[in-house]
Amino acid sequence: QVQLVESGGGLVQPGGSLRLSCAASAFTLDIFDIGWFRQAPGKEREGVSCISISDGSTYYADSVEGRFTISRDKAKNTVYLQMNSLNPADTAVYYCAAVDKLRLLRLGCEAEPDYWGKGTLVTVSS
Repeated sequence: QVQLVESGGGLVQPGGSLRLSCAASAFTLDIFDIGWFRQAPGKEREGVSCISISDGSTYYADSVEGRFTISRDKAKNTVYLQMNSLNPADTAVYYCAAVDKLRLLRLGCEAEPDYWGKGTLVTVSS
């Protein structure tokens, strides 16, 4: 059974940093790639960043390129999202999701995930 558990959200001042973690159940990273998605109140869900577990290829939304970094630790079954230079527009619930590998290869972070975590709230405010 695929389980994804996010952690690391919280309140941070503009210009600050946070690192989100996504802990996946055993074998999940053997079968799926992982993406981080976010949804702010009243806005559509956005694919923030995705990673190919096998070769480490990464995808970023234009809005976070150069500020966010996605990485994976296969031994720990964990994917991270390092978020720097945060601004109020980054405020959202961030979700970790499992994405079919072939779908990610074709569509990048536009791919529809198969499984979702419950999300972690990131609030950027002074």
